[in-house]
Amino acid sequence: MYVVTGATGQLGRLVVEGLLAAVPASEVAVAVRSAEKAADLAARGVAVRVVDYDDPASLAGAFAAGDRVLLISGSEVGRRIPQHRAVVDAARAAGVALFAYTSAPGAATFRLADEHRATEELIRASGLPSVLLRNGWYTENYLGDAAGTVARGVVLGSAGGGRVATAPRKDYADAAVAVLLGEGHEGKVYELSGDAAWSLAELAAELALVSGRPVEHRDVPPAEHLAALVGAGLPEGFAEVLVDVDAGIARGELAGTPGDLARLIGRPTVPLAESVRAALRA
Repeated sequence: MYVVTGATGQLGRLVVEGLLAAVPASEVAVAVRSAEKAADLAARGVAVRVVDYDDPASLAGAFAAGDRVLLISGSEVGRRIPQHRAVVDAARAAGVALFAYTSAPGAATFRLADEHRATEELIRASGLPSVLLRNGWYTENYLGDAAGTVARGVVLGSAGGGRVATAPRKDYADAAVAVLLGEGHEGKVYELSGDAAWSLAELAAELALVSGRPVEHRDVPPAEHLAALVGAGLPEGFAEVLVDVDAGIARGELAGTPGDLARLIGRPTVPLAESVRAALRA
């Protein structure tokens, strides 16, 4: 079986759809917290295994010998290490054939990457046949409210001229599917990113070009960036994470373009311009 955790999230659903396009639904299972949220998948013949990362006992039946598992990193920052440990322990006890994990870029030193590095250590120590998918930034992180950004006329950040090599979630999902379905990935570490890196100034220019409206890039000190995010309604803790990531971008930690993602999916990654056009059409 191919088992996807976090399968009702944005990335997880794309992975499941990719698997279902390639193999029968009877060969796909999802490990999720809510059976209700996965009811549509169950109706299509996908096995739904209800788990709670905070309850290791609930993971006892999540995996079976020979399964090929994708652990999509949990969303609860600050709690992910024990949660991921429970999944790793359950996979090891079950004797899965492959354990893939969506990690963070190896160059990242910002705080958000700390739990990913710790999880990688847990996986290595487990002895599981594993593969690390070090996902870079999603283009959607910047285009989730593209119309609103255009309306405000400002791309705000504190990354200076730092560049970020993004790709859409679907590109990363396609890579995960390729690894789950493919052979020879055990022990590999893939640094996944878009084919080209761009700056926030270039994002602003692209939004202006496509929309026909003025959009400027405004780079501000980290403290001002934090205040703006909190003023826009973000929780302070999450806002601090975003500002810390911008500091990493300024250091060049998300600018790498090694080409692993394009090689795994067998095509170029979707460029920024195409993603901007799609976001403003939505």
